[in-house]
Amino acid sequence: MTPLARSALAALPVRERTRVGRRIDALALDPRPRGCKKLQGEGDIYRVRAGDFRIVYAVRDALLLVLVVKVGNRRDVYR
Repeated sequence: MTPLARSALAALPVRERTRVGRRIDALALDPRPRGCKKLQGEGDIYRVRAGDFRIVYAVRDALLLVLVVKVGNRRDVYR
């Protein structure tokens, strides 16, 4: 998880942090779950919903790595 994503996650209210945290943990088992969207113009960058929040992450299949790039409200996360 990038420092930007870690601080954004820590700033969320406890209830939302728990919901987003569970969704991030689930990415370890299935990095491309049903409902994920690949972002255009980027490499292997995807986004997944967690309520009103979005988790933007990169998938590196060769390294078996899922890197959470950004976490934020849907109106702010893509800026």
